[in-house]
Amino acid sequence: MTTTSGSPAHPGPDEPPVDGPRPQDPLAVDPADAQATDAPSAHDAPGLCEQARDLAENGHLKQAAKLYQQAVAANPPPAVQARALLGLAVVEDQRGDLPAARDAARRALATGDTRHAPRAAYHLALSLEQEGAWEEAARVWRRLLELGGPAYTAVAHYGLARDAEERGETDRAEAHWEAALDLPADPGSLGPLHSDTVVEAARDLAGRLLERGRPEAAKAAVERGLAVADTPELRLLRAAAHLEHAIADLGSVVAPEPDADGAARTEPATSGAAVELLAGLLALRGEPDAAERVWRSGLAARDPEAAEQVRRRTRRGFASAPEEDANGVAALPWWEPYLEEAAVTSSTPVLAGELFAVVTRMHALLAVPLVEGEARPSALRTVMEQALRTPGDTVWGADVHADFRRRLHEAMGEDPLPEGWPEHGPGDGF
Repeated sequence: MTTTSGSPAHPGPDEPPVDGPRPQDPLAVDPADAQATDAPSAHDAPGLCEQARDLAENGHLKQAAKLYQQAVAANPPPAVQARALLGLAVVEDQRGDLPAARDAARRALATGDTRHAPRAAYHLALSLEQEGAWEEAARVWRRLLELGGPAYTAVAHYGLARDAEERGETDRAEAHWEAALDLPADPGSLGPLHSDTVVEAARDLAGRLLERGRPEAAKAAVERGLAVADTPELRLLRAAAHLEHAIADLGSVVAPEPDADGAARTEPATSGAAVELLAGLLALRGEPDAAERVWRSGLAARDPEAAEQVRRRTRRGFASAPEEDANGVAALPWWEPYLEEAAVTSSTPVLAGELFAVVTRMHALLAVPLVEGEARPSALRTVMEQALRTPGDTVWGADVHADFRRRLHEAMGEDPLPEGWPEHGPGDGF
């Protein structure tokens, strides 16, 4: 269902700063002092990382990159090395140097550090996806699966689902989306990254399932996302799934399966209501042609009573009432067929716009001579003729003229108008 499908895949919000969130304290280091020093030791590396983070958080990216590079060059223990490389990857990414950012992230990932390597893989895979390097991104997502941790496992499955979808492997993609939606025994233990990943995976999977005509599975995916967070997007998708169920149910009423005797009879009132509801839902779903077919099928029903029930519903809300002709016979106003056609084809706004345009044009033609105080009979006659001809270019124009001719004939007992009126001008015998 295209109107309610998920937006392009996004793996969740950016992570907090490399070493975790903290208040914006005054700078621990003056940017002017953040210059390269001679051969810092491994012992200096953690302090360099702290200073680099202070600088990065306050926008001094170039100086922060230098300090992270010094920390890396100090060859500290693997955990500190991974921290420095991850920080360098984030800073270089913010500076717009993607090759340098990816190189640092790859080196951080290679350390295998349980804290920083997963975050490096996360940033690296996202960067590769943005460039369209799906194969390498998939390798990084698979590596992230090996590193473990429930949040990053969910993120990795979500990334692999996008990769499979990109390759057209829908079954494999759905399997990874399902894995991304797996929740721990205690849902309250979910961190922000994990929660956002579940919500967005539920949204994207449900949207695709709706597009593939599987509303029940889409609803199940939505419910798993709603178990984590109640979002408007997921509620909309759940409503869309219910809409698909309603369309299927109404379709079975409008065109029921024959029973054992070959009969498939539905009560006329029920059939009429089902036609109206089904056509309305199809129009709402953006399928006016399908809605029109439902209306026309109902109007052409073999059961006359059922067809009449449908016809009444096409006129629901019409303000007009049948008129009586000169012989006292009830007759519908001339415009009723056009209103019915507009209802059946979901084109009522088009008809209304056309009517307003004609009224506005006629009003302008008649108002100008009135405002200008025009008193010449010939000029006024010309304006009135122009106003009368205004509906002539519309589908319903001939009928409004024919209706006036009929009324005039009934009132006068004869037809004083020339053939083709009102298109004939004064010189044509009008």
